[in-house]
Amino acid sequence: MRIRATVAVVSGALALSAFGVPAATADDGRTWTPDFGLSAPEQSNGRMAARSITADDDLKITKAVVNGGKAIVVGTTAPKTVTLAITATDDSGIAGAGGFVWIGSDVESDDSFGFGQNEDAAKCKAVNATTSTCTVTITIDPAWLINSDATTWKVGAAVASKDGQLVENHAFAKTKLQRLSKITVNAAPEPVKKGKTITVTGKLSRANWDTATYKGYATQAVKLQFRKKTSTAYTTVKTIKSSSTGALKTTVKASADGYWRYSFAGTSTTPTVTAAGDFVDVK
Repeated sequence: MRIRATVAVVSGALALSAFGVPAATADDGRTWTPDFGLSAPEQSNGRMAARSITADDDLKITKAVVNGGKAIVVGTTAPKTVTLAITATDDSGIAGAGGFVWIGSDVESDDSFGFGQNEDAAKCKAVNATTSTCTVTITIDPAWLINSDATTWKVGAAVASKDGQLVENHAFAKTKLQRLSKITVNAAPEPVKKGKTITVTGKLSRANWDTATYKGYATQAVKLQFRKKTSTAYTTVKTIKSSSTGALKTTVKASADGYWRYSFAGTSTTPTVTAAGDFVDVK
């Protein structure tokens, strides 16, 4: 069973604790606590009393950015920790914030799944007397991912003001999750006579979260690029497609000493990746 911890936010004397929302079970068997159920600072029977927010309240979330706005790229084994920065404003100032990332049609639906923040309390930095940016970290563990998770995720955010207001939005922003890609290259023979044929092989692969392995990325356009020994810039020689197993292979004529590499532009689910150049000495 795949379980994510309840989201909680704590800032000084103000505790924004989870309000007893039970874990939801996704239809793929993964479970998580989908709602932080933010509460007011007043306590009732040891629990925080819930407080509703009206449209007239001054407290507003103005921005929520995950990983600096870049896609979250995750491999097969190492967890990836990213920052969620939440900016909010209120006449009284900001006391705390928190959030999570998730996918699905609704946080409490059977198709939803997500990851909550690591910290009990966000680190908040005042921009001015009314506005602050609060940061937490979120760890994406590939052990809980499946390949279809490589898509756009929603960002849930919640903030509390110093005068006790609370506001939350389960889908305030978006972030993208991608499967880590790898690419190799080998140009041979080395050395080679000028005008003779060089065979350039390699492989394009990406993380397969279903099996925790790397699998060849089939039928993808990949550029073969060359840089002369005396140059600092690569130029594209040709574009080929990876095979059904992700294999790359093509031939070129040897013209000058230099470096050969493969470069993949990426897709919506897979980031760009470029191999280190393989030097060929032309006699």
